[in-house]
Amino acid sequence: MNDSTATPELETGLDTVSPEPAKGPATPEKPKDITRLKVEKTCSRGLAGWLAGNRMSLAISSYQTGRVYLVGSDKQGRVSFFERIFERAMGIVGNAQRIYLGGLYQLWRFENALRPNEIIHGQFDKCYVPRNAQTIGDLDIHELGIRSNGKVVFVNTKYSCLAELSQTHSFKAIWKPNFISKLAPEDRCHLNGLAMVEGRPKYVTAVCKSDTVDGWRDRRQDGGVVIDIETDEIVCEGLSMPHSPRWANGRLWVLNAGTGYLGWVDFEKKAFVPLAFVPGFARGLSIIGNVAAVGLSKPRNQRFEGLQLDEELRKHDAEPWCGVQIVSLVNGDVLNWIRFEGDITEIFDISFLPNVRNPMMIGLRTPEIRDLITFESEIAPAGREAAPQ
Repeated sequence: MNDSTATPELETGLDTVSPEPAKGPATPEKPKDITRLKVEKTCSRGLAGWLAGNRMSLAISSYQTGRVYLVGSDKQGRVSFFERIFERAMGIVGNAQRIYLGGLYQLWRFENALRPNEIIHGQFDKCYVPRNAQTIGDLDIHELGIRSNGKVVFVNTKYSCLAELSQTHSFKAIWKPNFISKLAPEDRCHLNGLAMVEGRPKYVTAVCKSDTVDGWRDRRQDGGVVIDIETDEIVCEGLSMPHSPRWANGRLWVLNAGTGYLGWVDFEKKAFVPLAFVPGFARGLSIIGNVAAVGLSKPRNQRFEGLQLDEELRKHDAEPWCGVQIVSLVNGDVLNWIRFEGDITEIFDISFLPNVRNPMMIGLRTPEIRDLITFESEIAPAGREAAPQ
């Protein structure tokens, strides 16, 4: 891939953080060059041990800075941050073998090139290589899901629909809300979140039911809805900028971002039941077992400010975070956290990576993307296929 088609990327490499207390919030000016950002990272004292003990890592995206962070634990018992730049990094979903990432005008697929128990550079147990980047144009792609058959589903926010990849075109629309009269590049309702159930798309979130261009901005306070895409039923309403619906443990969890609460949907009452307040604009949610990782962003002028979140922050005597809080779904307690400060102020999405201890990712402008060459198996004898890997 040459520079004329590749999303700008810079080799930023590995960073490790020893746990230390978080510092006060910063209010940086918006950086002009995403390759020259200063970011400070702090984390809870027990995060490294918790990640290692549960053999898991996190993938975090920040479209504001164009960053993807892979967060694991190293052999020295420290939290390990591996950073890559992909312009407007948005929805991210993955596992031990594969990661999908939505970007400015491409949907990326990364594959782990390491075999079981293989280690690279003496410490990384997974190495995600960008194997495909399908050009879809600037659709304001938001969250992603993976069907049971492996196909990717994504929220096409600009055209107010759910979509899949097309061999020929920018996208193939597979569903739109029944209140959206036509597919148009107008971001009418700000469709943004996607919940998968048993390998199929099931629930979505939208900021409102507007059918006019950019109409959602006037309905941020209480126009938010959760929709069952199989029945077109609105299963929850009266929300404030809902994001990141996730089905887990027999419940539909959602972030009522304009209020700062993580909670779940009471289907009978079509209402949101809050569980825990998180100090920031909540966006990005991943659940494993009874634990949720919640992304937090600092309120932004006009779009995030002027919501109930402002009053909730005052009520809790709290300053807004940029980072991640790991929350118990049993009692709402915060078990661990990551805090970003400096030139980064917003997180978009999060994905737990089970059975991954310390991951890395190959960058587009590094020697490794030329030199790291792997192959599936030896050549099979004539007339026989090689054994699957």
